[in-house]
Amino acid sequence: MRNFPRILIIVFFFLIGCKSENTPGVAGSARRITEYTNIIADDIRGRNLPDLESVEPWESEYGTGLILTTAHYKVHTTLLNRRMLCKIPRFIETAYRAYNSQLPKSIETSAKFPIFLFAKRTQWEHFTWSFAGEHAEVFCKIKAGAYCHNDACVAYDIGQERTFLAIGHEGWHQFNGRVFKYRLPSWLDEGVAMLFEMHRTEDERIYFVPGENNYRLDSLRKTLAKDKIIPLRELTAINPGQVIATDETEDVMAFYSQSYALVRFLREADSGRRLGIYHQLLADGLWGNWPLDDVSREIAIDRNIPRTILWNHIVGTLLFQKYIGEDFEQIETEYLAFCNQIARK
Repeated sequence: MRNFPRILIIVFFFLIGCKSENTPGVAGSARRITEYTNIIADDIRGRNLPDLESVEPWESEYGTGLILTTAHYKVHTTLLNRRMLCKIPRFIETAYRAYNSQLPKSIETSAKFPIFLFAKRTQWEHFTWSFAGEHAEVFCKIKAGAYCHNDACVAYDIGQERTFLAIGHEGWHQFNGRVFKYRLPSWLDEGVAMLFEMHRTEDERIYFVPGENNYRLDSLRKTLAKDKIIPLRELTAINPGQVIATDETEDVMAFYSQSYALVRFLREADSGRRLGIYHQLLADGLWGNWPLDDVSREIAIDRNIPRTILWNHIVGTLLFQKYIGEDFEQIETEYLAFCNQIARK
């Protein structure tokens, strides 16, 4: 089965409307948008935002917008929401440091990560059809969210909180997809990504707060209440595949909420007893030190080879046994106690 690129699911629904541009006054409207964009750019430059290196105009077939450049990112956006634009540089640079904090030692990247953020879904879809090739049809079935493809994070405005949630999540896929020698099995990749979905701003500083992720905690509560828990041995072997793009069944949401809880379990349970093991697991994926057979290693290295169900099953289970432990029953008892603990909060 072909493995489709990672996609973030957010359970929100939108009605999308299309408006023809072949009407009188389009040229005048375009000029006004350009003028307004220049005003926004000048305003942002004048604020001397600490994480912003430059802001320049962006003219594209998708719309008029701006290019925001930071130390590690280049954001192409048609979004002209001043408040969100001013927040983006600090948010993505904070996220970059947070992604690095998952490793025993931070690394530094050279080329900037590309982000495309559109004001309208129609612009996002137009870009996706020209950018994502054979995967565009699947991406365009996303009801609300973002995706990571060909080293780029591609999102559109679904409200400030949810837009930053999507960028934080997909940014992890973008980060590890470029810098890790080995691709990650699904439970680990998605579980870590959900650490960056929720954030808090205090005194103009941004903090990621995984424990306040009510989207995942609510889903975890429902899974526990309905006794639909996926056993750990199965959870670590699952390859969600294409269904994640469009399916919001209980099984899919259980996979996400339990992967979120599993990564938090490795980081937090018993006062962080397994945190060092968690860091080493990711570091060995970064440097290519996992104990993989030749076939699994080739698929782990070459992102052009589809991540098959069999590969995810073998590698996901192997890594859990190698780093976390082979006694699934004992670990599962501790894990379920942790799930109930965080769900009650």
